[in-house]
Amino acid sequence: MHAQVCQALANSKRLEILDALRHGERSVGELTEVLDIRKANVSQHLAVLRAKGIVVARRDGQTIYYRLATPKVVQACELMREVLLEHLTRSGQLVKAARR
Repeated sequence: MHAQVCQALANSKRLEILDALRHGERSVGELTEVLDIRKANVSQHLAVLRAKGIVVARRDGQTIYYRLATPKVVQACELMREVLLEHLTRSGQLVKAARR
């Protein structure tokens, strides 16, 4: 299950969707505008995230709104971003030291 969730998060557009949902729910139309991609693509990405339990949906008339299933998803992404930045910083220092 862990691997499947990580696989769902291994797409840059899906990470953008999560970032767009970090402060509350949004409709597919709103996400389409924010991400500047086609509605069909947003819907496909949301279907993957929903199948893995990362986002949940609610319907209001004909509009479907999505939100994060838990705020811990954002915390996990932020932690991973910190790990990657630390790695890049260390790598940069190693490159500088190698050039000397």
